[in-house]
Amino acid sequence: MKSTHGGIALVGFDADDTLWRSQDYFDEAQQRFESIVAAYVDLADVGQRLYQYESRNIAFFGYGVKGMALSMIEAAIDITGARIHAADIGRIIHLAKELLQHPVELLPGVRDAVAAVATQHPVVLITKGDLFHQEAKVRDSGLSDLFRRIEVVSEKDPATYARLLAEFGIDAAQFLMVGNSLRSDIAPVLELGGWGVHVPYHTTWAHEAEATLTHGQGRMRTLASLSDLPPTLHELEIQSRLQLAPQGEWIA
Repeated sequence: MKSTHGGIALVGFDADDTLWRSQDYFDEAQQRFESIVAAYVDLADVGQRLYQYESRNIAFFGYGVKGMALSMIEAAIDITGARIHAADIGRIIHLAKELLQHPVELLPGVRDAVAAVATQHPVVLITKGDLFHQEAKVRDSGLSDLFRRIEVVSEKDPATYARLLAEFGIDAAQFLMVGNSLRSDIAPVLELGGWGVHVPYHTTWAHEAEATLTHGQGRMRTLASLSDLPPTLHELEIQSRLQLAPQGEWIA
């Protein structure tokens, strides 16, 4: 049964590039991939070509390191006209293994910010990617004790959030999502009638940068650091209560 009281009843957090560094490592791996391919072809758009393979392959491999590695191998074979040596395919596989072994480095202020929010609201972690890798990062982050639930999903779209909110037993208007990606963390939640706090990271995968906000910009805030979240959450909590009609109906 869904909760019917006003205000924000649950706060969700994204993981990669919201709580800890991630895209930096992927960017570095892509640069090394481009240097491998450069030994065979002289092209200025290898990175853009790789993204074309990655975006097409999401439906097959999902998100994360393993999907990127398979896309790099496919792209390398096609871009080089199948001339790439087996040893260089091995180097690409090694890049993937290094990505899977990177230590978890929390971003500044993360532990204190999540802990502060958790004293006032239940918090959950909602992330996408490879299940094994994401579970390992959550475990190594030292944050798992703060979250009521940890959800690793294959996609973060309105349908996924709607399913999770039904499982959590709350309406969208009672949910706030915190994350670095407008596409995955903010836009779907705003579309459902929820709240969003966008904390941009200094580098973003092209796929996550493809987002247009068409709903609820007034229910979103943008922060430079997660350290600013507690007072912003308090502000949005007040706003969420004011935007409830007397009968308890949500005002769009």
